[in-house]
Amino acid sequence: MAWETRKRGRQYYTRSRKVGGRVIREYIGTGPLAELAAKLDAIEREERTVEAERRRRQQERLESADGAVDALYHSAEVLAKAALLSAGYHRHDRGEWRKRRV
Repeated sequence: MAWETRKRGRQYYTRSRKVGGRVIREYIGTGPLAELAAKLDAIEREERTVEAERRRRQQERLESADGAVDALYHSAEVLAKAALLSAGYHRHDRGEWRKRRV
């Protein structure tokens, strides 16, 4: 998406897009229609940038919540182990919890 100046000094607007893995330059032209296309492309780029920023912030929020859930999980695991050990259970070969024989 660029304005380019050709040999005679006129400016032309072109946009690049991918088709089948290849970059294709699409000629838009000159004049008011090209200016309108350039403005619309700039608006679309800005919208994509805003959407990417929104997604990044959402991902950060999810990651911070994930850390809190991990901390809660580990705390619950420690409490469960303590309760099982105090009730007379043990882990056989790091596997299932089993009641100790008396």
